Amino acid sequence: MRVLISTDAFPPECGGSGWSAYELVKGLRTRGHDVVVVQPSFGGSTPGSRNYNGVEVLEFRSRAYDVPVVRAYMKSERLGVTLSRYLQELIEREQIDLIHAQHALTGPPSVRAARQTQRPVICTVRDYWPICYWGDLRFDETGATLCPACSVGMMTRCVRPRSGALWPLALGVIPYMRRNLSTKRSALGHADAVVAVSGAIARDLKNRCPEIGATRLETIPNMVDLESIEHAVASAKRPLDVPYAVYVGKLSANKGSGLLPEVIERAALSWPLVVIGDGPERASLEAATRSRRPSVRFTGWLPRESVWQWVGHANLLIFPSRGPESLSRVLLEASALGVAVAAMDTGGTSDILTHNESALLSSTADELADHVRHLVSDHSLRDRLGANARRVITERFAAPIVLDRIEALYRSLVPS
Repeated sequence: MRVLISTDAFPPECGGSGWSAYELVKGLRTRGHDVVVVQPSFGGSTPGSRNYNGVEVLEFRSRAYDVPVVRAYMKSERLGVTLSRYLQELIEREQIDLIHAQHALTGPPSVRAARQTQRPVICTVRDYWPICYWGDLRFDETGATLCPACSVGMMTRCVRPRSGALWPLALGVIPYMRRNLSTKRSALGHADAVVAVSGAIARDLKNRCPEIGATRLETIPNMVDLESIEHAVASAKRPLDVPYAVYVGKLSANKGSGLLPEVIERAALSWPLVVIGDGPERASLEAATRSRRPSVRFTGWLPRESVWQWVGHANLLIFPSRGPESLSRVLLEASALGVAVAAMDTGGTSDILTHNESALLSSTADELADHVRHLVSDHSLRDRLGANARRVITERFAAPIVLDRIEALYRSLVPS
C-alpha cells in the first residue's frame, strides 16, 4: 500500500507527537508499505526535502510572519489552502492509496485533498486540538485548571493570562479563534476515520466535538519500539554511580515542572534529581533548587537515545504533569524500561498505568510527594511496579501489536 503521512512534527527536532509519527512511518516500512512523508516548514516558499534515519521528508515550505494574529492565520488558514493543493498534486503523482494525517496543521488540508482526489483519509488526534484552540485545555497561567468547554466565556478567560496587560485588546481575536476551531472540527467530520491515541481523547471527542457525527472513531495508542529502546540502554554505562530520580519533559506549567521543588522537598528526596528538558520555567527551577543537596542536575534537551539511557538506569521517574496528558511518550518509554513511576493521574495516563499495580498515581502535589518518598524507601515496590509496567507495554503498546491494528484499519478503508 502507498501511504501518505502528513505530520506537523518529525525528528530530529520535535516532541512526543513527532516521535510517534516517526515510529508509525518506521513500522509501516518494516511491513512493506511505501510511505511518503510531508511536513510543513515555515521560513521559505520553495519546497525541499531532508532525510532522517533513512526516511525522506518532503518539506512544504510556507511563510509565517512574526505578528501574533497574522502568524496564526498564515500557519492555519493560509497553510490549509496551499498545503491542500500541494497534497492533491502529490497524491495523484505518487498514486497514493491512503492519507494518514497526524496533527492540527496537516489534518484539515489532508482531509480536503483526500476528498478532492477521492482517497480515504484518517486523522490521528494526539492532543486536544479539535476541542481547544490551544490544544491543551488550560485556561489559567498555572495550568492547574482545565477548561470545561470552548465557549466565548471560557475563551475570554483563557485569553487573559496569555495576553498580559493588553488582554482587553486581545479579546478581538476570539471570533477568529472560534472560526479556526470550527474549521478543524468540521474537517474531522469529513474524514473516513479518526484515531484517538487514548481513551481520554476519545471521550472528549465524543462529548465535545459534535462535528465528527457518525465518523468512525477508533482508539489506537502510540506504539513503542521495545528493541531500539532496550538496545540503547544496554549499550550504555550507567550515567551516575548512585541511585537517582529523573524528570523528562518541557519545563512549563502544563507539565507541572514547577511542582518539582515542592515535591522533592516534601518527599525529602535523598537521591539526586536529573531534569531533562528545557522551557520557560527552567530559570526559576534552577534558582529554587540551586543550594539543594543532593543536587538537582539540569541537562537541557538531549538526543533521544541519551534520554533513554538516563531513564533506563534511573531508579524512579517523577511525572508531575498537570495535564491533561493525551498519551505520554515519556511514560510509555519509562514503563517499557521497567522504571518505577510516580505520576499525576491525568488524561490518558491511566490508559498506560494503574495505581498500585504498575505505578503510583496521584491527584495532588502532596500525594505525589508521599508516593515519591514511599518509592524511594521501598526497593521491592519499585521492582514490582516497574516489572508490571513493562508487561503492560509489551502486551498492549509494542510496535507489532499497534501496527496490526493500524493495518487492519487501513485495509478496511482501501478497496482490495
